[in-house]
Amino acid sequence: MPGPSFNIHRAYSVARKEVMHVLRDPFTLALALGLPVMLVTFFGYAIDFEVKNLSLAVSDMDNGPSSRRLLDIFSASGYFNVSAAGDPIRKVDAGEAAAALFIKPDFSRDLRRGKSVSAQFVLDGSDNSKAAVIMGYLPGLEAAADARLADYSPSPPVSLETRFLYNPELNSRWFTIPGLAAIIIGLLAIMLTAMTVAREWENGSMELLLSTPVRPLEIIVGKLAPYGVLVLTGVFFVYLASRLVFGVPFAGSHLLFLLACVLFIVAALAQGLFISVATRQQQVAMQLSMITGLLPSMLLSGFIFPVESMPPFFRYFTMLLPPRWFMEAARGIYLKGAGLRELAVPFLALTALSALMLALALKKFKTDLEP
Repeated sequence: MPGPSFNIHRAYSVARKEVMHVLRDPFTLALALGLPVMLVTFFGYAIDFEVKNLSLAVSDMDNGPSSRRLLDIFSASGYFNVSAAGDPIRKVDAGEAAAALFIKPDFSRDLRRGKSVSAQFVLDGSDNSKAAVIMGYLPGLEAAADARLADYSPSPPVSLETRFLYNPELNSRWFTIPGLAAIIIGLLAIMLTAMTVAREWENGSMELLLSTPVRPLEIIVGKLAPYGVLVLTGVFFVYLASRLVFGVPFAGSHLLFLLACVLFIVAALAQGLFISVATRQQQVAMQLSMITGLLPSMLLSGFIFPVESMPPFFRYFTMLLPPRWFMEAARGIYLKGAGLRELAVPFLALTALSALMLALALKKFKTDLEP
């Protein structure tokens, strides 16, 4: 009589063999343990979406008390380093200054007489992302100038008070570090799986393994499980660093976050398995893993660029990518404390995409192995 279709003991034996192989492979260990450390250090300390310490070239043709007070407002904001030496436009042209400020000769006198005054702010638009951030600073600086330069401040009929929910200080680390789990899972799970199984094909050991009583499904589970644990370890390291080093709050459910990680890991492991079976070569598998693992996680998941700002084609295309839904779930759980009801769409999409990727990988694997 034929044995059961799946035997947990045989799958465990394959997994134990894979664990021993990982422990003897310095490259795999370095990649699995070193990549999370590198990413957290790089994104936590080096990447900052806040634009500060910008060089502001100034031409103060008034040099009166009001113009100096205006320059103090720019300098005290922390966004600009004011420099009044040299030609402002030449500095902007040479890239020595991000912006230039021109103050007219009668600025202070006109202000004392109650006249309307203005100053020209010239901005370098060659870097549109930086220019957009600077443009966001100007309304606040203008409001501060109105309050400090006017002799009287009539009460406005309507007062708007702004509050930033979930990230009151607009700290970029609170925005980036929770999303690092998507980068680690999207890259590590796919690359480690694709390279490992492809190496089995190159060495001819896959055929030897198939000659044993172990079934294809048991091989798949046994080979993928250790790498799933390795990737989860990397995600746990990111969690510890975010809480203990960078002080990022965790407002949601740890169990729900773990469930989102597991769903995404299953999809990534299945994708890596599909790549390995399709290529059967380590170099090709690594290249495809980088392209299909890193790029979607970095560029099309909302990690850096908001999905809502993308062209319609890419906005709909991201719906087919697990990183997009995991990023939405991770940030919702981390910062907003969202529950399963609020995140029903991301979790349903992750479940469907994980099942689809796993079904495709299993079908391709069995088709290539079984007569």
